[in-house]
Amino acid sequence: MKHYTLQRPMSETFPIGILLTIVGGYFDAYTYIARGGVFANAQTGNIVLFGIRLAEGQFDKALSYFIPILAFVLGIFTAELIHKTETKTPLHWRQIIIALEILTVIVTAFLPASSEGLYSYNMAANVIISYVCSLQVQTFRKIHGITCATTMCTGNLRSGSDLLIRYHTTKNKQDLRDGLKYYFINVIFLLGAIISVFLTHAFGSYSVLFCLFPLVVVFALMFIK
Repeated sequence: MKHYTLQRPMSETFPIGILLTIVGGYFDAYTYIARGGVFANAQTGNIVLFGIRLAEGQFDKALSYFIPILAFVLGIFTAELIHKTETKTPLHWRQIIIALEILTVIVTAFLPASSEGLYSYNMAANVIISYVCSLQVQTFRKIHGITCATTMCTGNLRSGSDLLIRYHTTKNKQDLRDGLKYYFINVIFLLGAIISVFLTHAFGSYSVLFCLFPLVVVFALMFIK
């Protein structure tokens, strides 16, 4: 009898997923603590606040929420453009995305902490992080067989809970395993945020440089076929 082993792309393995999820949690805590109380990973809050400011006639403030939304959309376009125009290089297109993340993280670190405002350094940093997170969430969408996000938790929480409820009915152990994977990813996200709190309080705006360590490891791991 033959035994077949399911082989996954390196980009969908647990080591890659864990490292990127730590980075995702780290980014969210970093922008909240060091860059003016903003969550730059997901755009739901920005869309709501954009609508509120428009309704109140505060168009200048509305723009400060609209720009990160545009940066997020630009990141999606960038990721797909790099995917479709992949050149004949030793690098996988996902490695090019990680290299771009590394570059933007370095730029963000050297933007001084500032007061709030449309033209502030903090605004620029939040826009860059929004862009980086959209690159990541568009490029890495599966971890060990499940479709999930590494930069936000709501969808993962919904999917994990749905699978655990389904397991209660069907007793299908695969539903249980996949549901627990989603919860595990969210715990890793939380761990990234906790690490970010300590390092950001210690190193301020420069603390985002610690994200380079997991990103460089991800870049290196993706040379493994």
